[in-house]
Amino acid sequence: MKVIVIGATGTIGKAVSEQLATRHEVIRVGNTNGQYQVDIADPTSVEALFARVGKADAVVVAAGNVHFGPLSEITPQQLHIGLQHKLMGQVNVALTAQRHLNDGGSITLTSGIVGDEPIRYGVSATMVNAAVEGFVRAAAIELPRGLRINGINPSVLQESMDAYGPYFYGFEPVPAMRVAQAYVKSVDGLHTGRVYRVW
Repeated sequence: MKVIVIGATGTIGKAVSEQLATRHEVIRVGNTNGQYQVDIADPTSVEALFARVGKADAVVVAAGNVHFGPLSEITPQQLHIGLQHKLMGQVNVALTAQRHLNDGGSITLTSGIVGDEPIRYGVSATMVNAAVEGFVRAAAIELPRGLRINGINPSVLQESMDAYGPYFYGFEPVPAMRVAQAYVKSVDGLHTGRVYRVW
């Protein structure tokens, strides 16, 4: 299969790309690096990416920014970061992919554990992750041509504990290669409308 991995230069994206590349042609896409570049928050940029890459069998999104900060100080503009990038960015990819993927293709999006287990300073991330999962479940019942969509909900990564550890006291970190297996299951499997939790 031909698989587009958006966020391929990140920790999860690299692990996913490595796993999928053992069996598939992987197109590595980043914001500023990779074979192709895309700004997922910009629907025009997403459309241009699919036009350049051509027909594909699957797309994985392991990208999306959110703001972390105390609720008492958070602004609408800061909330907008997660809404525009991690939520609508992934939705932009899914909306475009439904027109460009081959019949029976798959879309895999990314949420995160704080959608289920809120943390201090994580209100934006919790809101956005829950919305991503709602989109996955609803889109699955309407996608045409046998297309599938799933979400991956990982815990904090072992590789990210230096940066994010203070937000995640009491959480069990998981290695990126273990998280990558859930993306492989989504791409190579048959499920749709599922959220795979890797905790």
